[in-house]
Amino acid sequence: MNLLDETHYLMRKYNIHANKDFGQNFLVDEDAIQAILSSSNLSKDDLVIEIGPGLGTLTHFLLENAGKVISIELDKKMNEILHDRFIAYNNFLLINEDVLKIDLKELIDSNIGELKNVKVVANLPYYITTPIVMKLLEGNLPLTSITIMVQKEVAERLSETPGGKETGSITYTINYYADAEIIQIVPKESFVPSPKVDSAVLKLSLLDSPRINPKSIELFFKVIKFAFMQKRKTLVNSLTNSNIVSKEQIEKILTDIGLDLKIRAEQISIYDFEKISDKIFDLK
Repeated sequence: MNLLDETHYLMRKYNIHANKDFGQNFLVDEDAIQAILSSSNLSKDDLVIEIGPGLGTLTHFLLENAGKVISIELDKKMNEILHDRFIAYNNFLLINEDVLKIDLKELIDSNIGELKNVKVVANLPYYITTPIVMKLLEGNLPLTSITIMVQKEVAERLSETPGGKETGSITYTINYYADAEIIQIVPKESFVPSPKVDSAVLKLSLLDSPRINPKSIELFFKVIKFAFMQKRKTLVNSLTNSNIVSKEQIEKILTDIGLDLKIRAEQISIYDFEKISDKIFDLK
């Protein structure tokens, strides 16, 4: 039975439909599944956290390749299906909770055992992709990698090099913690029901330590946040309007580090943002 037939069978058996409130689109593309598995490079030494497993299409393959799989699913109906399908696996833990409310560090600590690596592998619910990614990166978790299916345009923004065309504030957060790479574009026809846009398999390889070491991490990210709140304005105007620095001060800072006073936020490297935030920190 192929993935499409299996998906229709499970939907009929349990009398279910994709829940739009939970952003459910069931993956039925075997090539995409293989791309996820190949890029996540799973072994029996791995503890895998899967978010939003849905019908368990990806879960099945994770259980066969990883040491242990923790699947976090909010939809109670999906939990019934997952329980029925994988109850016989002794390396499966199912949690019926909102991933944004779970203490992931405690969950990992209590399940890691003798396993060596912790990886996130998931077809993420699109409507909460960014909050989930931010929680994973900022949670001080012992993650090796994050391999996720997300909307194509989101993948492009998350994997963009700071200073590139698709750069946004989250681009710098990703770049601070990880190297990002789009593994494969997945057309919208690869899902049931089909979403309105294409998707992509995105891999984040976590760095052993952050890429830079600003004097104040809080200030560094605050500067970036304010810089992108008024993206069409120059950096001078955006930061002046934020009230964290005066116009004269930011103009002097940019001049001192050799940046054009007309430069915009998306044109700046993560290293220059570090220099800017450090100089603002020294003013305080």
